[in-house]
Amino acid sequence: MINRRTMIFLATCFFATPPALAQEQPKGPPSASVSIEQIQVAFIGSGAAGGGTLNYRGESYPITVGGLGVGGIGASKLTASGSVYGLQRREDFAGAYVQIRKGWALGERGKGTLWLRNRNGVTMKLNTRRKGLQLSLGADGVVIAFK
Repeated sequence: MINRRTMIFLATCFFATPPALAQEQPKGPPSASVSIEQIQVAFIGSGAAGGGTLNYRGESYPITVGGLGVGGIGASKLTASGSVYGLQRREDFAGAYVQIRKGWALGERGKGTLWLRNRNGVTMKLNTRRKGLQLSLGADGVVIAFK
């Protein structure tokens, strides 16, 4: 799933970048849209793996999503979709993101919002739906790559 080198990189990104940056309001209209499905497991620390699709300039690109973080307890399946801001080139989408999350899941009902930002200035605002049993409140490092 995620190797040791990626975990160290995520931890460095998380502690080197203030998580509040992920919640800055994006400027201008969305430049793309994205949808993600992910399995999340948390018990003080958290981990996630999944994939999705980036829709950019009339094309669809499959992506993989993985991450590690702190905060929360439980397990859930997350489905998220939303807008991408500040994307100038498709290549700028892939990379490490800082994530601020809040949300909950109880059985078939759950919702939340994710804000993600990478060092290329790409910001995502995602509306989420969760199924499972999980309480999330914390910050994560997320790595997105193209398949």
